[in-house]
Amino acid sequence: MNAPIKPQSTKSGQTMSFRYGDEQIIFERVKRPHATGKVLIKVHPDCRVIASAPEEADSEAVLSAVKKRGRWIYEQLRHFRKQLEFTTPRQYISGESHYYLGKQYLLKVIEAPEQVQGVKLLRGKLEVSVRTKSADKVKELLTDWYKARAKETFAKRLDAMLEQTLWVDGRPPLRILTMQTQWGSCSPNGLITLNPHLVKAPRECIDYVILHELCHIAEHNHSERFYRLMGQVMPKWEKTKERLDGMVTLINI
Repeated sequence: MNAPIKPQSTKSGQTMSFRYGDEQIIFERVKRPHATGKVLIKVHPDCRVIASAPEEADSEAVLSAVKKRGRWIYEQLRHFRKQLEFTTPRQYISGESHYYLGKQYLLKVIEAPEQVQGVKLLRGKLEVSVRTKSADKVKELLTDWYKARAKETFAKRLDAMLEQTLWVDGRPPLRILTMQTQWGSCSPNGLITLNPHLVKAPRECIDYVILHELCHIAEHNHSERFYRLMGQVMPKWEKTKERLDGMVTLINI
């Protein structure tokens, strides 16, 4: 029996669950704004399952929609759990691997009391100069460096992608903001927000996320029209999305 537990309210939505095989799969129902009757299901790399549903949809309908994707959800959870087994938190010490624009760089921490603290990309290495060795300080300097590179790179790629999106009137405002579960978003008034961690991904992945958000300016839902636009501006976007999804635990830990 796939017996659901009683829905429980959280700050962002309702927690629900169902049984698939020998596993009780817990998911969170959240409100899907500007939506049609469809339920959008996402399994995040940290193994959270989110079901975005129209506010008027009753719990049984949402549960039924999620259960129909039970096998897919189960396989996604198994895939991400396997990845997490081999993921260790960064210690911000020399020898670690860090990514920038899809390429892997070795971190080199240099203790130099007389030098200006900062980050340089030199000969395949990310060199971080600090007055005294401190993981927190190295992380802070790297975070600032990535944000600065993101601001510069995203602005250039946005300008390049605007040449393909003829439905966009003018250059939309761009904001850089660290987000836990999204690479990007587009507000109803056209503000595009991008996650600075995205600058660690290959350029084509950055272009995919920017194009995705530019398509939302024309169509805020993930409708047939939205996917038609995506197909026009990036014919093989699904493969690029898969590539980005596969890198999540490498570039966002």
